[in-house]
Amino acid sequence: LAMSSATSATSLPSGLTVLTTFPDVLFIPEIIFGGLVWILVASSKVPSHILQGWVMFVSVFCFVMSTTLLCLYICGVHGGSSSWVTLVSGCDKP
Repeated sequence: LAMSSATSATSLPSGLTVLTTFPDVLFIPEIIFGGLVWILVASSKVPSHILQGWVMFVSVFCFVMSTTLLCLYICGVHGGSSSWVTLVSGCDKP
C-alpha cells in the first residue's frame, strides 16, 4: 500500500487508486462494519425506543457519510485540495 494521503497532501488519490492508499482503504471495513452495526441496532429489542432511535440515527448517518466520502474520493471531487484530509479526519472522530 502507498503512503498515507494525510502525509502527502500534494497528491491526494482519486479513482480506484483510492483503494491502494492505507488510510483510504480503511473506508471499506468502515462501511462493512457500519452496515453490520446498522443491522444489529435495527434488529435489537430495546425497552426505550427513543434511545434505539438515536443510536440508529448515528449509525445510519456514519454509514451514509462514509459511503458518500468514498464515492467522492473515487470520483476525484477533491481536486487535489488538502482540506479533504481534514474533512475525512473530522468525520472519523464523532
